[in-house]
Amino acid sequence: MGLDGILLIDKPSGCTSHDVVDALRKKLHIRKVGHAGTLDPLATGLLIMLIGKATKASQYLMSLGKEYEATMKLGETTDSQDADGEIILTRPVPELTEEAIKEVFDGFMGDQYQLPPMFSAKKVKGQPLYKLARQGKVVEREPRVIHVGSLELLEMNLPEVTFRVACSKGTYVRTLAHDMGEKLSCGAHLTELRRTGIDKFRVNDAVKLEDLQGMQLSEIKERIVPVYEAVKQFSLKSDA
Repeated sequence: MGLDGILLIDKPSGCTSHDVVDALRKKLHIRKVGHAGTLDPLATGLLIMLIGKATKASQYLMSLGKEYEATMKLGETTDSQDADGEIILTRPVPELTEEAIKEVFDGFMGDQYQLPPMFSAKKVKGQPLYKLARQGKVVEREPRVIHVGSLELLEMNLPEVTFRVACSKGTYVRTLAHDMGEKLSCGAHLTELRRTGIDKFRVNDAVKLEDLQGMQLSEIKERIVPVYEAVKQFSLKSDA
C-alpha cells in the first residue's frame, strides 16, 4: 500500500514551502507531495503536507482558518511589508499605550477588504506579483475579502509589538501589520511570523523539518494521519 495521508511539519525560517515539498519527496521517494497553504520564507510554523491520494483534499484543507503569532516593528515601512524587504520610509514612533494599540486592533476585527501585497505569489494575468515587484513594477490588484476572528496583544516593547491573530484563508499577516502601522501613523513591517494552527491542527503536533531528515521511514509512517480521519467531511474515494 502506498503512502497516503497528512503529515504536519514545523517549517523553519529561511526556506520556502516548496523546499519542504522537495525534502519530503526525497525522504519518502514519492513524487505526489503537496501542501495545504504556503508560508513565506521568513515565516516558521505549521505546514499541512499532503502525501499521495491525500493531495485530493488540498482545496478543502486550504480553505480552513489559520492562527499566527507575529511581531511587527513600528516606525519602518518596507517594500515587501516584512523584514526581507528594503526600508522605504522611516517615521518616529509615538508614545503609545496598550489601550491605543488594542483600539487599533479592534478596528481590524471582522470582515474587511485587504489589498494583496506586490511581493506575493498571487498572479495577475498569469504573472506572479513578486516577479513584477522585483522589476520595480506596481500593478493594480483586486482587494479580497478576509475575516479576522481574533486579534490579541501579547507583548509591547516599542518599537516592537507581538500579537496573535486568527484569520481566514488568504489573509496576509504582513499586510495586516503594514495596515495597522498606517493606522498608528508611524508605519510598520513584520519581523517574525509563526503559524501555530490551521483549524484543529496544531504546530505542537508537527515534526520539525530538521528532525525529519534523521527519522526512519517507519517513524514517519507512524506520524502520517489518514486524511479521512483528520477531515471527516472528506473521503479519499471522492473525486474532490
